[in-house]
Amino acid sequence: MAELWFYHLERSEIEQALPPLLEKCLQRGWRALVRGGNAERLDALDASLWTFRDESFLPHGRDSEGDPARQPVLLTTAVGNANGAQALFVIDGAEPGDVSAFERACLIFDGRDENALNSARSRWKAAKDSGIVASYWRESAAGKWEKQA
Repeated sequence: MAELWFYHLERSEIEQALPPLLEKCLQRGWRALVRGGNAERLDALDASLWTFRDESFLPHGRDSEGDPARQPVLLTTAVGNANGAQALFVIDGAEPGDVSAFERACLIFDGRDENALNSARSRWKAAKDSGIVASYWRESAAGKWEKQA
């Protein structure tokens, strides 16, 4: 059963918050799948992952490009696990779907968006009610993740 981690953005945008989390996955030897709510948003994220840091880049690709199974980080709107990822990142209100194929599923939501906040609260309650191991991380004033629950 996958652990479910909730990441509550309060200051940064997904383009700043997601790359360090993906780097940590790759450092662990994990593959990552980023499931977004729409293709246009993933296009913007795709571009930012190549340039988020001057001295490095994150090896990644879109599911529409070549062989998705070869991508260490795969960006998609589709359900499934086309690259055999251990970590799932759900952004922009996408549906997590069945997370049992992953070691960890991370729901990243913008706390400045009332709909996203309410959706995350509902998912948190459902996870806790069903006995899923869930953790809640909140962005600090310094931009660091602090575990709250």
